[in-house]
Amino acid sequence: MTATVESYDAGPTDAPVLEQTIGANFEATVARHPDVEALVDVAQDLRYTYAELDADVDVVARGLVALGIGKGERVAIWAPNCAQWTITQYATAKIGAILVNVNPAYRHP
Repeated sequence: MTATVESYDAGPTDAPVLEQTIGANFEATVARHPDVEALVDVAQDLRYTYAELDADVDVVARGLVALGIGKGERVAIWAPNCAQWTITQYATAKIGAILVNVNPAYRHP
């Protein structure tokens, strides 16, 4: 029996794979472009430069570490698309933790 993969869309393959973690890539981007706009949340009327985003990410990362969360541990987040979700993603990446998304649509009726 041969498995078919015709339903899979083949995207571009010419872009190189980054050889760094999400946390390391974020820190490098902050260092290169601190005053460039990094995140715009229209629904919440929020705008962050990379430096501003990094400052909030560091606050959350320190809070997670203070709670005893470390490298390889999982942090679940139950939230819609919002600035806080992005901040939590980068905070977990900085400390080597794993962000686990819980879809807010999954609720008991």
